[in-house]
Amino acid sequence: MSDQIKVVLYIKNMISDMIFLNSIIATELMKITENLAALRHGEEFLKTSSCLPEHKLLNEKVMEIASKYNKADEDANKIEALEKHILKHL
Repeated sequence: MSDQIKVVLYIKNMISDMIFLNSIIATELMKITENLAALRHGEEFLKTSSCLPEHKLLNEKVMEIASKYNKADEDANKIEALEKHILKHL
């Protein structure tokens, strides 16, 4: 395998990992926002706001993006773990 191909594959894998890590950060930040809103305004506020359904849709989109760019066999476990973790938040 040529050095150029090795570099391209390395960069592709690095970007894939960065997308995965950003997916974790995005979903956790949404959960932190929900928790802070519940602490500040009460659980009832959060239940009546549009945030929870909107966050659910955003989390689903995050999973689509993470899955789209992490298709290798070795990525399957981390995507599955992320999806299980996100679904616990919903």
